[in-house]
Amino acid sequence: MDDIFVARLMSAEVQSVTADTLVETAAEAMIEDGIGSLVVVDDAGRVEGILTTTDFVGIVAESQPKAETTVERYMSTDVVTIGPQASIRDAADTMIEHGFHHLPVVDDDEGVIGMLTTVDLAAYLSHVQTPSPSK
Repeated sequence: MDDIFVARLMSAEVQSVTADTLVETAAEAMIEDGIGSLVVVDDAGRVEGILTTTDFVGIVAESQPKAETTVERYMSTDVVTIGPQASIRDAADTMIEHGFHHLPVVDDDEGVIGMLTTVDLAAYLSHVQTPSPSK
């Protein structure tokens, strides 16, 4: 992995919006394109910010008046899980195959015991690989 650079792993197709884009329009674009973030750019294409699915949690929480809609209306019901003894590779393959960023870890006896995220996998990779250049 010494010769694997960011350019080789990155997604080259980046979706962007301008700062005056309505959040509803941004949300629709993210859902339609199956992406978790939009880069906010100015008229010259320079980065001004980023809008992520996490930001939408705040948008919903702070909205006025409060919606009386339950989680059931929007939740995914076709949940894919993984067992605690599964390999990291199997977990990563599952996440890639389904486009997931979160994978519930389920024990047959105890039920849900944890959550594996892409951040967890990235942190693991950064610890098993010696940084280059090492100092």
